[in-house]
Amino acid sequence: MKSDIIKKGISRAGNRALLYATGVCKRDMSKPFIGIASSFTDLVPGHIHMRGLERAIENGVYAGGGRPFVFGVPAICDGIAMGHFGMRYSLASREIIADAVETMAGAYALDGLVLLTNCDKITPGMLMACARVNIPAIVVTAGPMITGHYKGKRLDLVHDAFEAVGRYKKGEISKHGLDELELNACPGAGSCQGLFTANTMSCLTETMGMSLIGCATSLAVSSKKTRIAFESGERIVELVKKNIKPRQILNKKAFTNAIAVDMALGGSTNTVLHLAAIAREAGIDLSLSTFDKISRKTPKIADLRPSGEYFLEDLEIAGGIPGVLNRLKSKLNDNPTVSGISIKKIAESGRVFDEDVIRSIDEPYKEQGGIAILKGNIAPEGAVVKQGAVDECAMVFKGKARVFDSEEGAMDAILKGRVKKGDVVVIRYEGPNGGPGMREMLSPTSAIVGMGLSNDIALITDGRFSGGTQGPCIGHIAPEASKGGPIAIIKNNDMIKIDIPGRRLDLDLSGLEIKRRLKKWKAPKPKVTSGWLARYAKLVSSASKGAVLE
Repeated sequence: MKSDIIKKGISRAGNRALLYATGVCKRDMSKPFIGIASSFTDLVPGHIHMRGLERAIENGVYAGGGRPFVFGVPAICDGIAMGHFGMRYSLASREIIADAVETMAGAYALDGLVLLTNCDKITPGMLMACARVNIPAIVVTAGPMITGHYKGKRLDLVHDAFEAVGRYKKGEISKHGLDELELNACPGAGSCQGLFTANTMSCLTETMGMSLIGCATSLAVSSKKTRIAFESGERIVELVKKNIKPRQILNKKAFTNAIAVDMALGGSTNTVLHLAAIAREAGIDLSLSTFDKISRKTPKIADLRPSGEYFLEDLEIAGGIPGVLNRLKSKLNDNPTVSGISIKKIAESGRVFDEDVIRSIDEPYKEQGGIAILKGNIAPEGAVVKQGAVDECAMVFKGKARVFDSEEGAMDAILKGRVKKGDVVVIRYEGPNGGPGMREMLSPTSAIVGMGLSNDIALITDGRFSGGTQGPCIGHIAPEASKGGPIAIIKNNDMIKIDIPGRRLDLDLSGLEIKRRLKKWKAPKPKVTSGWLARYAKLVSSASKGAVLE
């Protein structure tokens, strides 16, 4: 066992003495040492119930014949960090999480890892780490939140809290109504109820074979989730004994399967960043063109919030990821999983119990997948749009630019009514380097939707969007403004054309004029000049490469 390096031999007497000080028994020295990387915190709704899941995993490890050790990693709730300086830390925290898990696994020569996670950047950070250290590992995603209820309607965070701000500003709801929505939208533990980034990543983790069958959609408050946590603890010991490592599972087939499921469900655009980053750690080349190629031939078969009406609990009841895999089995590559059952066998045994929640590929909601990759003179390296959440009438959009150099400037203008129908809101200097940290623009997009303008105003940015965003919103524009990308030279009233079916994003200027403006452009001073974010800004790559540290 790898852990023998710290627990065997006369020269390790001191090491053993310190391990005994933690409560390790002498007989434990012959067992696999299993690290349980937990992102428990009182600050994140998706993680507040993890203490119980930690115990279940520990019991499973003991039952399987291993010795568990719990350690913590940081976790950020994007919703709480949204709309202020704190969001700059969100994407950057993904790298800290990966580094923290690598550090603990390496320092203690752990034999295996159980990665207890749930929310937006924590799950990809954990997956990056297990691909990097490449010791036996299994992921337990802690499950989605149940829906809220108010006046006979089911609620979710984005539609009934963030978008409610716009409805209040428009006069559609009263202050009392807004207060009631924010009190009832999120009734307890779990990741937010729609197919936002957290739940999308959970679904893709199960699809890639890194968590047990049914893990992604089993609810946070369910005993099923507790059983899966226990079984994951048991299973990791078997993976250690058989020396089954993440890179045997996280191969090119796993990533193409994940993209297919992402497109079929209509998942978050953030997955483009995260899958690229995980693939890089696994030694897999995953280009933006791969996402678009798979999207063109994968129909969208689910209608989940934010763009639809169903919730993650509906997907769970309808058959979960096995049901989705069953619908897509003709499009999947067979591949191993941590459960020991291949993806094709899981797909074959999957069942669909609601034909409207998980439709057949012959009767989809849309003929193409949920995400499209655009290019053009604004985004030479590419940009990302959640086309599954764009109404048909807004798939081609032409309008005058309204330019803002920060999210705050755009949000102020939107709420004060200074952005009008037909405008293309441009939010720049919010990329991985320029932000720094590539903030999500959920506050401005939600305000636009809440004001009833989702089909009348477009938004483009070198930042990114929450999985809860809908409408003609184009993110991840690369190169970003702070690196001299063409988005930096857009001026108010310039005409911008978005053509999602044609996969184009263009500024209505001649190539000569664009070159002239770029020649005159000067890089602004960094927004952050000290601390971790300043170091992050210097090392982070383009969004087109996953915004990884280089």
